[in-house]
Amino acid sequence: MPLASSDRTPHSSAKRYALADAVRFLLNGEERAVEGLDPTTTVLEYLRNHERRCGTKEGCAEGDCGACTVVLAEANDKGAMSYRAINSCIRFLPTLDGRHLITVEGVKDPDGTLHPVQRAMVEAHASQCGFCTPGFVMSLFALWHNDKAPSRETILQALAGNLCRCTGYRPILEAARLMYQGPGEDRFDREHTVYGRLKRIGRLTGLQYKAAGKDFFAPRSLGELGEYLRHHPDAMLLAGGTDFGLLVTKQHKSFKNVVWLGEIAELRTIATTGSHLEIGCAATWSDALPALQRYWPNFAELVHRFASPPIRNSATIGGNIANASPIGDGAPPLIALGASVVLISLGGERELPLEEFFLDYRKTALQRNEIVARLRIPLPEPGLEFAAYKLSKRVDQDISAVCAAFAVRIVGGVVSDTRIAFGGMAAIPKRAPAAEAALRGRPWTPPTVNQAAAALAEDFAPIDDFRASARYRLLTARNLLRRFHLEATGVAGAKIAYG
Repeated sequence: MPLASSDRTPHSSAKRYALADAVRFLLNGEERAVEGLDPTTTVLEYLRNHERRCGTKEGCAEGDCGACTVVLAEANDKGAMSYRAINSCIRFLPTLDGRHLITVEGVKDPDGTLHPVQRAMVEAHASQCGFCTPGFVMSLFALWHNDKAPSRETILQALAGNLCRCTGYRPILEAARLMYQGPGEDRFDREHTVYGRLKRIGRLTGLQYKAAGKDFFAPRSLGELGEYLRHHPDAMLLAGGTDFGLLVTKQHKSFKNVVWLGEIAELRTIATTGSHLEIGCAATWSDALPALQRYWPNFAELVHRFASPPIRNSATIGGNIANASPIGDGAPPLIALGASVVLISLGGERELPLEEFFLDYRKTALQRNEIVARLRIPLPEPGLEFAAYKLSKRVDQDISAVCAAFAVRIVGGVVSDTRIAFGGMAAIPKRAPAAEAALRGRPWTPPTVNQAAAALAEDFAPIDDFRASARYRLLTARNLLRRFHLEATGVAGAKIAYG
């Protein structure tokens, strides 16, 4: 699957994609064609400054507080609409192309009748200062469309990306219960023309949007991507944007050429072969979560903790890996599971173990014009014990002090093979070879685990920073290995002779 195409149409030809085109989408049911705005204008900026839809608020400008939450509806392959909450503060305007953006102003009926979610918020007295309220409404609106009988835990998960500064969570949770006592459908369910309208403004070829001396390209095929990178080898690649967006909103950086990978179907596929789960680099964490839950429930639990629904609905696995952050929580469990990364370029395709992809702080094995195409994760086999853990100051949506992942294969009470990986302990996500060697070929017992825990000092020399001290990191890394052993052997809670 190289970045090449048999169609050698010159880059400048409009046959490949429309040049200097407008961004076309629906806003609360009304068609928009936006031109002339900087391609890295965020959806939040567009709504507040150009549409005067000021219900959507800016709190953190980094996708953390949820005050900016909106819902993005897309036409799926089943002839229906899918609704997902996203953070508008770190989402770029051109990524709305061909989609339906719904804000808090557009939820009610045209005659002013409140949506069941809005009515429930009023009846439960769930708004205090009101600043966070629109974001809560939109998260609940997405939940209302996606799950008609959610459990309390599902509701809590749906609201994990929304913070209330007045500590008013109890009435908001009550509103989440009350919103199902009214009508079971809304005007979005009844307006079947929206699907057709989105199909009408959709594209067969990529969008190239030019404004303010900048270029935003959203190819729809690997061939289009290859042709663009051939002429713009230094273009910035955008996957989910949940980290890239901060370069604009927090560091105020400017980018002349941006390529969004989110429209390329080949990069969004999730497939199970006879031996591997393969996840395309542009697949979001929400897309991948059902498969992760099926094969590695503990991995899925970790995903729920490090990314709220609005983040998971935008963030991609490929972006998490290519970003190469030493505290990115996706890499340690993938490394422990023996994942490999497939890289593609104009010259072809190559595959390497994921741990070899990370070379140094924010430095990877990617070569010029090469991108992360997909992750390949070996399917679990009998005898494999796996778990991943995250230590952070806050339960949800916080940066890890330590992220640990352990995979151990036990045969006859003896460790036949093991892979241990940590994040937050070094400049890159990294395996623990000394600890692995202390386990391999030894009985799966507390004394063996104690020796492996001691060996972690040979594998890592963590640093002190504002998240944790070096001593804390090493101590908790050792204790997480001991916890894994207790849970894997089914004796958690028993008195074990650990040192």
